[in-house]
Amino acid sequence: MKFVTIGYGDREGYDRTDQAVRDEAHAHDARLLAAGVEMGVAGTPVRVRNPGGTGTEVQEGAFMTSALPIAGFAIVEAESLEEAVRMVAGTPCAVAHGVVEVWPLQSAQG
Repeated sequence: MKFVTIGYGDREGYDRTDQAVRDEAHAHDARLLAAGVEMGVAGTPVRVRNPGGTGTEVQEGAFMTSALPIAGFAIVEAESLEEAVRMVAGTPCAVAHGVVEVWPLQSAQG
């Protein structure tokens, strides 16, 4: 199964996390990358709409808001939701006073 993960976190939470914990979290990310997990840091988003097929509208900025900014995304493959949770539990956002959402990615093919 594939899962989309969204990491939320800010510099304040990161900075107040012990350096050894942060170092291990970054090493954990490196191991995930080496295992083939696709991940990246979130850039500046745009919102795209095409209401009723009448024309594309593009606006700068995120549609959703949260208490913490989005820090990054990953696509992970795991046998279960529980395994996916274990995979992201050691990432920087999870350990540095942020949060990681794990979304099961269901096929758009029906």
